[in-house]
Amino acid sequence: MNTLQSPTYDNSPVCRQKRLARLVKLALNGAVVAPIALLPLAAQAQQSAGQQIESVVITGARGDAEAPYMNGGVARRGSLGVLGAGDVMDTPFNTTNYTSKMLEDVQARTLADVVVNDASVRLMTSTGGFSEDFQIRGFNVTSGDVGLNGLYGLTSSNRMPAAIMERVEVLKGPGTLMYGISPSGGVGGNINIVTKKAGDKPLTRVTGTFESQAILGAHVDVGRRFGENGEWGVRFNGVYRKGDTTLDDGQMEASVLALALDYRSSNLRWTLDTYAQREDTDTFRAQTGFRPGIRSIPKAPSGHRALYPGAELTLRDATISSRVEYDLNRNVMLYATGGYRYGASEQDFPSVRGNDAIDANGNMRVSNAWYDAASHNKTGEVGARFNFNTGGIKHVAAVSASALETEAGSFYLTATSAPVVSNIYYPAPLPVMSGERRATTLNSRTKLSSIAVTDTVSFMDDRLLITAGARRQTVDAKNLNAAGAVTGAYDESAVAPLAGIVFKPVDNVSVYGNFTAGLSRGSTAPDTAANRGEVFPPYRSKQYEAGVKVEHDKMMSAVSVFQVDRPNALTDPFTNIYSLDGKQRNRGLELSTMGEVAGGVRLMASAIFYDATLERSAGGVNDGKDAIGVPKRAFNLGADWDLPWVPGLGLNARAIYTAEAPFDVANTLLLPSWNRIDIGARYTTAVMGKPVVLRLNVENVANKAYWLSSSTLATVGTVAAPRTVLLSAQVDF
Repeated sequence: MNTLQSPTYDNSPVCRQKRLARLVKLALNGAVVAPIALLPLAAQAQQSAGQQIESVVITGARGDAEAPYMNGGVARRGSLGVLGAGDVMDTPFNTTNYTSKMLEDVQARTLADVVVNDASVRLMTSTGGFSEDFQIRGFNVTSGDVGLNGLYGLTSSNRMPAAIMERVEVLKGPGTLMYGISPSGGVGGNINIVTKKAGDKPLTRVTGTFESQAILGAHVDVGRRFGENGEWGVRFNGVYRKGDTTLDDGQMEASVLALALDYRSSNLRWTLDTYAQREDTDTFRAQTGFRPGIRSIPKAPSGHRALYPGAELTLRDATISSRVEYDLNRNVMLYATGGYRYGASEQDFPSVRGNDAIDANGNMRVSNAWYDAASHNKTGEVGARFNFNTGGIKHVAAVSASALETEAGSFYLTATSAPVVSNIYYPAPLPVMSGERRATTLNSRTKLSSIAVTDTVSFMDDRLLITAGARRQTVDAKNLNAAGAVTGAYDESAVAPLAGIVFKPVDNVSVYGNFTAGLSRGSTAPDTAANRGEVFPPYRSKQYEAGVKVEHDKMMSAVSVFQVDRPNALTDPFTNIYSLDGKQRNRGLELSTMGEVAGGVRLMASAIFYDATLERSAGGVNDGKDAIGVPKRAFNLGADWDLPWVPGLGLNARAIYTAEAPFDVANTLLLPSWNRIDIGARYTTAVMGKPVVLRLNVENVANKAYWLSSSTLATVGTVAAPRTVLLSAQVDF
């Protein structure tokens, strides 16, 4: 029998030390060896570099990025995978680059707390749940489809801590050419996290936090540079939080440790990043199902209500990665990067299905189970970028090869006791679990590999930029049974093309368009489906997009239209079987503007209008129906104001609206529309000569109760979090 060793059931000090040693050994055998071998070259390069070293953000391109929008909360430049870093006005895509300033001001706890600033991005699961899944342009993007420093496979499958993030880069639309195949096959967009590195100035920052109901925490952030020219950098982040959650009788304890080392000289740059996190929750915000055939979804219960009281959840992640860049000369840069991640989750897995699911009055019959999962990911990329001219035409070309190998396993055991009668407004205790909780069993192996070639050419004094490229992708996947025998396999390749164009009729206007297509890893049946864990063959998706970006002073506005096609995935509400059926075509219009509209007054507004329909369904039964979980429209409006008569005091507010959305493929059941208002304040001052920032944020200030749902998990929903108060005091020493 093949097993993935889970650390759940023996947590003795000896076993913990063995697991840590194993992680370090695996990491050293992979991602870290090559950079360490290059350190002698780094020292030699530094000795020959007499000038001051340039400050860089290591995301695959030289030069730090400006952050002129939203008081430094949004940057002009961001990384685009194999294409390198680029200015937003030179990019033939719709992108947003959030900086650490934005994360700090909204008191982001996880990735979800910052990406919700855009109407095109919606959180499909609630705070305090099993995981954070997103919807971008109407398609799901899971936590595991988030990139870390340009690489897939290194982020948590559940949620990423904001404490390690220097910036968050959001690309709307398929990014297969730029980043390769995402682990779970998301096509709506790409989210890339850039981790913190030591800055040029010494940093010693301590932040105390409070989160309602009664979660207290502390965050320590320390950064230093060493060497004659500050060539060596160290950045450490540590977070600890513990207390009562907003759920009835809910408690949590979470910790994050992150360390980043880097070296930089005139022609060599190297980084090493590692982070580990653990979260233990007693009573988490679980997903739930609705009974087939009901005519309306019941009113959402209070966000304080625990639908499954006492359900326990433990999450763990450990990642190590490294990157090295070397400039052969002014025109050629070589790079190599790689990493390893281990992740595990153990949870009570209560569920309501079929005729036991929630009816229109909130009644349900709850079953219980244990569902544990574990995965190992190894990933890497090598490549080169070239800058050259041919006949007065500028070229920025790149080649790369990448691979991601994943082993995933699970353990599932249902309760022998009968389901209990319960109600979402007055939940009953869960059925008692009994039996032996064993280690996870390996059930799939997947290898995603690709080779990419791109070229961006510039004409007319950089007023016309054309990008073309192709990525050959291969998906090699195997499903295994408990004995380790292969029960299903596929090995498929395809070429993903990219064509993009940017034209600047005047300096502050960019007109752009793009076409992308690619192969995506087949989706996996969700944990709530009867065929949970079943992996489906790869599928192809396409995107067409055109838009205009206008920059004026400290304002940036954009309008874009798009069409994204991909196979449709759904869970049948009667059989509870997850499958593919026809094609989903999402068309949309996006509008956005952000920046300073007057002295000290900043706005960040966005809107999206969808026409998402199904085509080529079995027998044509669902042709023309609206896609599950995709609203007709969504709006965001945020404002930030520095009060002129109280130096250091700023106020902010944010309104989020999402229209109703189909909840079943027949469009007979609709998820109600919802809206949320957040408010906040910050005060910057000095105490005993030390910079201090006090922040207050209140999310869902009206304490609205509403349902969230995923567009591919057709029969489940999550109650959104209630009013939540966040307080923090940040001190720089």
